Amino acid sequence: MSAAPASPIRVLIVDDHPILREGVAAIIELQDDMVVAGNAANGAEAIVQFAALRPDVVLMDLQMPGMAGVEAVEAIRADYPDARIIILTTYTGDAKALAAMRAGASGFLLKSSLRRELLGAIRAVYRGQRHLHADVAQDIALHAIHEQLTAREVEILQLIAGGHPNKQIAWRLGVGEETVKSNIKSIFAKLQVNDRTHAVTTAARRGIIEL
Repeated sequence: MSAAPASPIRVLIVDDHPILREGVAAIIELQDDMVVAGNAANGAEAIVQFAALRPDVVLMDLQMPGMAGVEAVEAIRADYPDARIIILTTYTGDAKALAAMRAGASGFLLKSSLRRELLGAIRAVYRGQRHLHADVAQDIALHAIHEQLTAREVEILQLIAGGHPNKQIAWRLGVGEETVKSNIKSIFAKLQVNDRTHAVTTAARRGIIEL
């Protein structure tokens, strides 16, 4: 067992649900090697709090009103490249995890696994390691060899999810209908699906689009 740090690990908790913040704080405060440095309810507050408190580790909710988690991670890391941030989420999708990691997050933790993994994740990230929930890591590995959807393909897929036919998608994007059909063909190939419904459900499960 590794020795506790000379001073407690200072943790900033960012989540728009007060009950979750209080529950996480209660777990942390029971530890000899950790202390809650502060709380924030959204991404904008997190940026201000980080600058004021300079915590060792941030627990950042992914989905929040206003500025969400990924944008807040990018903003904090732009000013503080050494910031250590763990994303908290209810989503298992590999696309969400990859977006968070590319933004500079050091960990990705499912809220359903907080009781089992929270403390270990905080300690690991504090030591400079990464922490990925096993199911998320498996999803990332599974899809790593597949070609990623382009921003335009994601946009089209989101419109398909909204029930828009090809002609309407073409009009909204200012492109020809054949271009839309070509993009949809590419989407099907990349997601390894055969129809629009399967494409939407697969993309939603992986966190590529929002339903």
